[in-house]
Amino acid sequence: MFMEFPDIIILAGGFGTRLRESIQNLPKAMAPVNGRPFLEYQLDFISHFGFKRVILSTGYLSTAIENHFGSRYRKLDLVYASESEPLGTGGAVKLSFDKVITPHALILNGDTLFRINLDRFFQKHIENLAKVSIALRYVADASRYGIIDCSQNGSVIAFREKSDQPMPGLINGGVYLIKAGYFRSLSLPDKFSLEKDMFAKMLDPELYKAQIFNDYFLDIGIPDDYLRAQTEFNEFKDR
Repeated sequence: MFMEFPDIIILAGGFGTRLRESIQNLPKAMAPVNGRPFLEYQLDFISHFGFKRVILSTGYLSTAIENHFGSRYRKLDLVYASESEPLGTGGAVKLSFDKVITPHALILNGDTLFRINLDRFFQKHIENLAKVSIALRYVADASRYGIIDCSQNGSVIAFREKSDQPMPGLINGGVYLIKAGYFRSLSLPDKFSLEKDMFAKMLDPELYKAQIFNDYFLDIGIPDDYLRAQTEFNEFKDR
């Protein structure tokens, strides 16, 4: 059964504090990778799946993004939801939902490239009747991210905090699907963390579903991984 492609929200308002020595006067999503902004790689990737509309959630130095991309990139229509002050990941999503016009929204982190099959992710979200779907990735050391525990039937049952001790586990890949009606029904403040204040505190295993992927994953938030992107992104021929 055909389902309308969901609007996409990309959280692109990050400061990139840990990358200050590598990027200056740019939001993190615009960090150059082989001479191109990181955000271009993400938009190239999602453009192949047939999505139509992207809401760029901006904040810090938002004009750098708006001036570079304008209102269209390849086949994607771009609209902007710009924070006048930092609202946290949840507040940024809430502000962006004012512009969502589809029954579901696909949310991506603007500093993470997780090249999953977005069509499969969406179809499974619909089949599961999920209110929230989270794409997970197994990593050998999850201490930097925290671990998500799931049941055998794919329900999310716990979010574990970051640890000082290296350990393997399933991590949040920064790709979510949220049913718009569910999100708008919640009493949420204007400033909050999507991960800590909504996902962890409002967790309902009947409504929150996990999907596990083994595809390429890279978070450019620390200098070592940002350096890795300079070579590893060479293999992506989306442009």
